[in-house]
Amino acid sequence: MTDLTVSADLLRPAAAAPTAVNRDKIAETAKAFEATFISQMLKPMFEGLSTDGLFGGGQGEATWRSFMLDEMAKSTVKAGGIGLSNTVMAEMLKMQEGRP
Repeated sequence: MTDLTVSADLLRPAAAAPTAVNRDKIAETAKAFEATFISQMLKPMFEGLSTDGLFGGGQGEATWRSFMLDEMAKSTVKAGGIGLSNTVMAEMLKMQEGRP
């Protein structure tokens, strides 16, 4: 009698190495994820700020604050970010290559 156990690695289809275009898309997606993460982390910092006063933006500032936070987060990522996109990109590449 023969042993019919098969390794899970043999059953998994062989994944192709990521192309340059795929790597660019993965990098872009990882940076977008980092920007979203930073924006969500900044949001509580600005929730209690008053927009009234001599140089306050009033209701308009409060309305558009989420857009300001998104742009601040994108600028932070463009300037180097907090290092999250590199980790996310590495994991996405591993997943695409089929590595555990």
